[in-house]
Amino acid sequence: MDRNSLTGLLLIGAIVIGFSFWMSPSQNEIKELQRKQDSVATVKKQLPDTTAGALTTANSNEAIADDALDTVANTGPFAGASTGENQFFTIENQLIKATLSTRGGRIYSVEIKGQKTWDGKPLVLFNGDKNEFGINFFAENKSISTNDLYFTPMGESFVVDGPLTKSFTMRLKYDEFQYIDYVYTLSEQTHLLDFDIKTTGLQGVINKNVSYFDLQWKSNLLQLEKDVKIERQYSTVYYKYTQDAEVDYMNPAKDEEEKLTTALQWVAFKQHFFSSVLIAKDKFDDGTINKATDLSAPQVTTTGAHLTIPYNHNTNESFGMQFYFGPNHFQTLKAYNLDLERLVNLGWGPLKWINRWAVIPVFNFLDDFNLNYGIIILILTILLKILLFPLTYSSYLSTSKMRILKPEMDEIKEKIGESDPGKLQQEYMKLYKKAGVNPLGGCLPLLLQMPILFAFFFFFPTSFELRQQAFLWAPDLSTYDSIWDFGKLPIIDTIYGDHVSLFCLLMTASTLLYTSLNNQISGATGQMKWMGYLMPIVFLGVLNSNSSGLTYYYFCANMITFAQQWLIRRTVNEAALHKQIQDNKKKPQVEKKSSFQQKLEDMAKARGYKAPTKKK
Repeated sequence: MDRNSLTGLLLIGAIVIGFSFWMSPSQNEIKELQRKQDSVATVKKQLPDTTAGALTTANSNEAIADDALDTVANTGPFAGASTGENQFFTIENQLIKATLSTRGGRIYSVEIKGQKTWDGKPLVLFNGDKNEFGINFFAENKSISTNDLYFTPMGESFVVDGPLTKSFTMRLKYDEFQYIDYVYTLSEQTHLLDFDIKTTGLQGVINKNVSYFDLQWKSNLLQLEKDVKIERQYSTVYYKYTQDAEVDYMNPAKDEEEKLTTALQWVAFKQHFFSSVLIAKDKFDDGTINKATDLSAPQVTTTGAHLTIPYNHNTNESFGMQFYFGPNHFQTLKAYNLDLERLVNLGWGPLKWINRWAVIPVFNFLDDFNLNYGIIILILTILLKILLFPLTYSSYLSTSKMRILKPEMDEIKEKIGESDPGKLQQEYMKLYKKAGVNPLGGCLPLLLQMPILFAFFFFFPTSFELRQQAFLWAPDLSTYDSIWDFGKLPIIDTIYGDHVSLFCLLMTASTLLYTSLNNQISGATGQMKWMGYLMPIVFLGVLNSNSSGLTYYYFCANMITFAQQWLIRRTVNEAALHKQIQDNKKKPQVEKKSSFQQKLEDMAKARGYKAPTKKK
């Protein structure tokens, strides 16, 4: 066997092994298949031989297996709860209104009071039968899913213990003394709804080998904001491990399923400005989360979670949880001390800390004066520009010095030519050194400003305070300010959108004007000059559908920069600056050695070596 044949066999083997691994069913698929096979086997024992024979012939058919499960539900444990009338009850306070359904005993829908959707309708996070919530387990060797069973409403009770507390119980009966209770408890002025699952007397009904319940939660997230594309960019599943302070999330742009093998504290179905969060008072042992987006469907996305809660076969057991239904408002979420404020994406790395410890405190301070949010953004921009003025001033001086040196640089370039770029740069550096000019002096101040400027790129689009707040012609600073909706056009809709945002146009026009003035100051030519004009055009398409609060901020920043540069040009004497550069060039040049270089020479002298000298 030659080398090529051996390589071919190895590749074929690798492909076969990889294909077998790729095509093998997942653990969830194996569990589901086993569950259906167990259910079919159980039904075969209970049904007449003819029916059992038919099941044997078709036991690989999933539809037959599902019919078998329905038959078990009608004849096995909790059979009395397999049919019933779907009734609705509400439990509410000043902030939220939760509608409970007897089918599944679950929360059927949640309305956030005092909030409206983009088109003025009551804001409902989720609603309808396609949403699921229930526990799955085996009882008397039969698979039970509470999501499809009918609970008995036990009524509402009131507890006066501090703030008025309301409690509503839904009961799934095995018999009068054996049952599962879903207990919902809601206090005044809170977005938290307590939820407890309590089992009574079921230790002999639930299979002995069952050590946990599978809590299944699925929700179709409804469109709440004006631009569903932007809302989808912010809608996904967040989660927090109990032993880790960090919060993680699924990629909003991907449809995927993720297995979480470590204990969890909470799982959140997050949208742009509102979230539904399920919080364990102790912990969920592990779980699986998923999300999927159907672009043709009316909902924003579909989210799901399977969470494991322990069961210990005691006469009475209880597993405590809480729901959070409310806005993604940083201060509101932070007050619960559950790291829920991480649902607000403030950016990555230093951007997050700038927003958290600088921008938000200043924004909240200005908010206390009950000013219009457009005025608050303007004041915030002015304060930022005042803070960064020393860097702006330093950048202007460096740019002016480089412009003054440009005629001499052109002479060097003409003398040496462009064929030897290394030598050309060496001559440039000699000129910079003689003139006392730092070629990076104009760039470094700008680079130091960039983290602060980019921090606002994350802050304004996620700021709940701007939602549905009007300013000038913009009815809502959290979304785009359209002055012309021209409809969807091929290619244009993908690149630019179906509307014209005026603040975005003003931002682009002011940026182009700033670039033109900056090119005059710096003397930029060629590729660098035209790149400066290209970037604003690119951002015109990127930001046209973004928050008008963000584009308004960039427009204000540009206008304030114009004012600063006008002030600097009035105060800086360029003739004196030119004289200073010429005086620097006349001074004798003293070669400075770095401390590292000096140490090397000292070590060489100590060992009897003489430091090398330059030949003249």
